[in-house]
Amino acid sequence: MRIGELAERAGTTTRTLRYYESRGLLRARRDLNGHRTYDEADLKLLRQIRTLRDFGFDLEETRPFVECLRAGHPEGDSCPASLTVYRRKLDELDALIGELRAVRAQVGAQLARAERARDGLAPRCELGGQEQ
Repeated sequence: MRIGELAERAGTTTRTLRYYESRGLLRARRDLNGHRTYDEADLKLLRQIRTLRDFGFDLEETRPFVECLRAGHPEGDSCPASLTVYRRKLDELDALIGELRAVRAQVGAQLARAERARDGLAPRCELGGQEQ
């Protein structure tokens, strides 16, 4: 298939495909007229990249998955390098979840303080002449 068809089927743009090619993630073959040609394996590879990108993986983190597919594995995540990337991403996500929990606790504490102040002796808050 040609680059336009691949882009359409993969849900991306030809510009993105050319970028992936420049980064070594996608390998175009050329027909006799010099046009880029691709096959179903390239589409599978692009779907793998897209799924990982949707999950928050940066482009370089997709490389081990691409290489795994190219090595002939039916899934791009069955190789040791892919598993390493998964583990690293889970560690990053766990750290972000911890940070979000800490922020949530702080916001909850601020809300509780603000509600106590409102119910206590704090001055009345007025917005537009209405009591809060």
